[in-house]
Amino acid sequence: MPTMKASDNPAGLRRSVFARFCRWLFSWKTLRRSLVALAGLITLIALLVTEENWRGKRDWDNFKREWEAKGERFDIASFIPKPVPDDQNFVMIPFFAPLLQKERNMAAGEWKDTNGLQSSLDVYGGVHGKRALSGNPLFGNLKAGELTDLQEWQKFYRANTNFTASPRPQYPAKDVLLALKNFEPVLTELREASHRPGAQFPLYLDRYPGLPLIHLSNLRAVALVLRLRATAFLADRQSSEALQDLRVSFRLADSLRPEPFLISHLVRLSLLDDSLNVVWEGLARHQWKETELVELQTMLASIDLFADYGRVMRGERAGSNVLLGSLRQERRVWAGLIYQNQKWINRLYQLRVFPLIDAGLHRVYLMQSNQLTNAPEIRRTTPYNILARLLLPAIGKSAVKTARVQAFLDQAAAASALERFRLVNGQYPENLQALVPRFMKRIPPDVISGNPLQYRRTDAGRIMLRSAGWNLENDGAVTTDGHAKTSIEGAKRSDWVWTYPVSSE
Repeated sequence: MPTMKASDNPAGLRRSVFARFCRWLFSWKTLRRSLVALAGLITLIALLVTEENWRGKRDWDNFKREWEAKGERFDIASFIPKPVPDDQNFVMIPFFAPLLQKERNMAAGEWKDTNGLQSSLDVYGGVHGKRALSGNPLFGNLKAGELTDLQEWQKFYRANTNFTASPRPQYPAKDVLLALKNFEPVLTELREASHRPGAQFPLYLDRYPGLPLIHLSNLRAVALVLRLRATAFLADRQSSEALQDLRVSFRLADSLRPEPFLISHLVRLSLLDDSLNVVWEGLARHQWKETELVELQTMLASIDLFADYGRVMRGERAGSNVLLGSLRQERRVWAGLIYQNQKWINRLYQLRVFPLIDAGLHRVYLMQSNQLTNAPEIRRTTPYNILARLLLPAIGKSAVKTARVQAFLDQAAAASALERFRLVNGQYPENLQALVPRFMKRIPPDVISGNPLQYRRTDAGRIMLRSAGWNLENDGAVTTDGHAKTSIEGAKRSDWVWTYPVSSE
C-alpha cells in the first residue's frame, strides 16, 4: 500500500499549520516583540493623554486669565456673601433653629436622615395628594384669572381634625383664619423678626460649596401658609393684617437673594409668585387702602430680578467649576477633556447666557434664549462640549422664568398705582401717563420688547396690562370684556397678562 503524505491529508495539513502557528505565537521571540509593541502602544497612549491633559489645562488657564483681566471671577468664594450678625438676621430665630442645626451637621459630614426635618407649617395639615382623591383645595392663580375659593378651604378645614374649627360654620374667611391660628405663634415670631436689616441663611464651604440647602423646601411651606392667611385677612376686611403677612412673604424671598445658586433663585421666584397672587387678589376685589398701596408699590419696585440675574448665574458657573474640579481629581486620566469641557461651559456662560438679560435696559432677550440650544458652540457634539450640551437647556429656561416674574412685578406696581388713581378719581385713567408723577415716578417698560407697557381699560370697567410674552406676539390672553380666558385657552397663550375676573366685583 502506498504511503500517504501529510500534504495529501487536508485535516493533517491544517493541524500542522496550526501547530506551527502556535509555536510561533508562543515563542519567546514573538512574545518579546509583542511586549515591546505593547509597551510602545502604552507609552504612546500615555504621551497622548499627557499632551491632552497639558493642552486642556493650558486652554482653560488662558481662558480664565483672559476674562479675569476683564473683571470676571470663576471661584465660588467670590460669590459667598459675608455673614450677618445673628441679632440682625431675619432667619436667626427659634423657628429656624432646628433647620439651621441640621444644615450645620450636614455640612460637617453628618448626612444621616437628611429628609427627616420637615417644616412645622403645613397649610394642608399633612393631607396631600391629587385633588380628585384627597379633596385638597387649591389657591387662586393670576395667570389663569382664578381667585381663591375660601369656601373650599373652609370645607377642608372643618373636615380636618388637625385644625381648630368653630361649632357652627362662619363666614368662610373667619373659619379659615380660625384654622390657621394653629400657626400663629410661628407667624408672629416671623413678623417680629422681619424688621431686622439682614436676611440670609448661612452657606457652608466645609465639604461642598453652598450645601446643604434644605431650607429651600421649608420656606415654600411657610410661604403657602402666609399666602392663604393674607388672602383670608383681605376677605375679612383686615387689609392691614394681610399687608403684614405680605411683608413677611417678601422677606422670605429676600433671604434667598444673597445665595449665588440657580436653585435658590428659582425658589425665590416661586416665593415672589405667591406674594404677587395675594397682591393681585386684593386689587381684583378693591380691598387695599391708599396707604397700603403706596407701601406695596415701594416693596414691588425694590425688587430687581434682572440686576440679580448676572450675579446668580456667575455664582452658578463658579459652582459648576467646583464640580468639574472634583471630577477632574477623581478621573485624572480624563483631566484634559474635563478642562476642555470646563472652558466650553464657562465660554457659553460668558457669551450666551449672561447677555440674555440686560439689567441696565431692564430687558430680556428671549429670542436668543429660545435659540440657545442651537448655539454654534454646541450645534455639533464633540468630546469637548458634551457637558455643555447637557447643561445649557436648563440654564436658558432660567432667563424665561426670571423674565416672567419680573414682568408681573412691574405689572403689579403699575396696577397698584392704577388702583390709587381709581380711589381718588372714581375710575381708571385712559392711559398710564396719567399716573406720572403723582402715582408713579415712571412707567416700567415691557421687559420683552422694551416698548411702553401695554394698557387699556376693558369693556367691563376693569384694566388690562400686558407683556408680549416669550414669543414676542400678542396671543389674545383675554376676552373682549377684559377677563381671562378659560384655562384651556390660557394654556395655549404665551403673553403675560394682568387683568381681573369680572366675578371679583
